Amino acid sequence: MKVIDLSLPIVDGMPVYPGDPQVRVQIAHTYASHQWELRQLSMGTHTGTHVDAPSHMHPGAATLDNLPLERFFGLARIVGSAAPNWPPDRGLFFTEPAGIDSYPRLAELCPPFVGGELSEELERALLALGIVTYTGLHGLERLPAGCDFMFYGFPLRIAGGDGSPVRAVAVVEG
Repeated sequence: MKVIDLSLPIVDGMPVYPGDPQVRVQIAHTYASHQWELRQLSMGTHTGTHVDAPSHMHPGAATLDNLPLERFFGLARIVGSAAPNWPPDRGLFFTEPAGIDSYPRLAELCPPFVGGELSEELERALLALGIVTYTGLHGLERLPAGCDFMFYGFPLRIAGGDGSPVRAVAVVEG
């Protein structure tokens, strides 16, 4: 079994989507001052490697705390946007940019989650169907092509959350 971290580290001043809140990671307490260390975080819900809830782009749609935990993990596979067959009943991840032209096939399969470099138009359409999306994934190319793996990308339990940073992990057998 091989565990592959697909997450970007959250660091002070890291790049964000234009107009999103800047990321601040500051030491609030030190061992010298409090006998423990504590950091204060300030960032948007779509920072780094993150999951998007349908409410991110659709008013009144499901928020993170309305979605069952089963929506944030499961069997998954890397697929190419031009590949002839995408497997059903698993999450799908793209290593190359995926645009709205992928939507009809994704709508038909209705995977529990989709991730990778998704166009805003595709992401909006998937979220309208209730399909959660993962963006800011790092290292998808390290996953074996054509093989299933277990994916885990749990969000923070943010009340009314439209998205959340995640620790995205793939577990590959063998």
